[in-house]
Amino acid sequence: MSDSTFTCIDILVAILLPPLGVFLKYGCKIEFWICLLLTIFGYLPGIIYAIWIITKH
Repeated sequence: MSDSTFTCIDILVAILLPPLGVFLKYGCKIEFWICLLLTIFGYLPGIIYAIWIITKH
């Protein structure tokens, strides 16, 4: 599969479970913990951050 296919799958996972999408891309780094905290405080900020961090690279 191409890289864009993996990015689409990552974005779909990030919409359903934002911390999981970031975890699959970066592991248990600071990006994951920020996303988890934002998702706990509000589901929408977690989604926005997850999509932004996944598409950043």
